[in-house]
Amino acid sequence: MIRHAFGRSTPWSVGVEEELFVVDRVTLAPAPVPPEALDGRRLKKELFAAVLELNTEPCTTVAEAAAELGQLRTEARQRAGEAGFAVAACATWPTARPEEQEITSDEGYLRFVEYAGPSARRQLCSGLHVHIGMESPEACLAALEAVLPWLPLVLALSANSPYVDSEETGLASTRAEILSLLPRAGAPPVFESYRAWERFAETLVRLELADEITRIWWDVRPHPRFGTLELRMPDQPTRLEVTVAFAALAQALVAGAKPGPPADRGFYAQNRWAALRFGHEARLIHPDGDRLCSVEELFDELRARLAPTLDELGTAALLEPLRGLDQAGAQLELGRGDGLGALCRSLVELT
Repeated sequence: MIRHAFGRSTPWSVGVEEELFVVDRVTLAPAPVPPEALDGRRLKKELFAAVLELNTEPCTTVAEAAAELGQLRTEARQRAGEAGFAVAACATWPTARPEEQEITSDEGYLRFVEYAGPSARRQLCSGLHVHIGMESPEACLAALEAVLPWLPLVLALSANSPYVDSEETGLASTRAEILSLLPRAGAPPVFESYRAWERFAETLVRLELADEITRIWWDVRPHPRFGTLELRMPDQPTRLEVTVAFAALAQALVAGAKPGPPADRGFYAQNRWAALRFGHEARLIHPDGDRLCSVEELFDELRARLAPTLDELGTAALLEPLRGLDQAGAQLELGRGDGLGALCRSLVELT
């Protein structure tokens, strides 16, 4: 059995991971993270050498996580700046060709690249991961099923990756499509119990298909080591207040989850595709399966459903930056109007 930390943290505790690009301050091309910018705990390396991961401690409230994230962004910017680099938050770097980027010299990453081949070499993309503390393994799996139908809406709201290799991809979230290339991506299968999930993860490691149980890249997954449900759906936001808004939404989704039957994976697959293709303009199947809804309609309904939970947590106002949010559209407008150089400079400034 897998050792776990469920029930050890404050209920609905929040931990946030952001993935930032490191770029040359002059050319704005991706550049390997300088070693002095890393501390191995809160500022960590990622698969690609030009990506820096920021990690908060487990926080009791979203406000506490927001304050720590602000400090981490400042520290990352200062450390990178001292070496002649800048940091930028978005889900794909507009001018980067992923296959040409340097892989971090780490044994686990190198084994993964050897196994996944071209699928791994295309993973130059950044996501926002939010960990919510759970009281038990069973509660974690039940919450996973409850939040799953709403995650395509989260993706549509967060879409922030319309460019790859200096070209418009035609997708609002190219990152979500790129992640689909990986084994064990998208929605997790239905597990009848937490023990069934455990057996699945243990089998992957036993058969040497994964070197550890976190080599599972689903949009949401149990994280036993932290005792959390980890929501991995959003594209990396550019502005800090948008990251905070998604952290508050993730916490409320999990805290307000009601046990029910497994989520429909067919509707999920359709909605995930529509969200990555159209972003803010997507039409999504309602979680009840009876109609199509706009992103704004679904978001308003979700806020109404979560209102008692948001009031209890004191986070309702933090969701306001998500209303009308269209990061992919804003990128395209600036890129088409002023060019990709101006877009890249803006991403650095907004970060």
